[in-house]
Amino acid sequence: MQAYMTQPRKRLLNYLHRHADETLSAAQISRDLPEISVSAVYRNLSALEQDGSVRKLAKNGSREVFYQYMKAEECRDHLHLSCKKCGKTFHMDEAETEALLDSIAQLEGFTVDRGDTVLYGVCERCAENKEKVE
Repeated sequence: MQAYMTQPRKRLLNYLHRHADETLSAAQISRDLPEISVSAVYRNLSALEQDGSVRKLAKNGSREVFYQYMKAEECRDHLHLSCKKCGKTFHMDEAETEALLDSIAQLEGFTVDRGDTVLYGVCERCAENKEKVE
């Protein structure tokens, strides 16, 4: 059953599409879209999670929940790398993704679900900034 496309949902989807390479909290989204009530943001995120348009993520050491838009064309068939420092999400290179997944399949006999896999670590920019501070 297709959900009714309300104006708040349309605005939220447009916003998420523009930020497809980020993991965002409902609070961040609410601040950026003040014309949509906080309850409408949560309600729509829940519906979008159920239909597979967004993925809900909980980061280690945090009780806050984050969301990532998954319907963007550039997200399909990519593993995602998420920086624990800045929160930015990157798409793993397609050739590297294939090599990693093939290796896991051959060595472990295990098939990874690309659409539901996020690898956490520290991005190059954050690692360089840490080195400069120390």
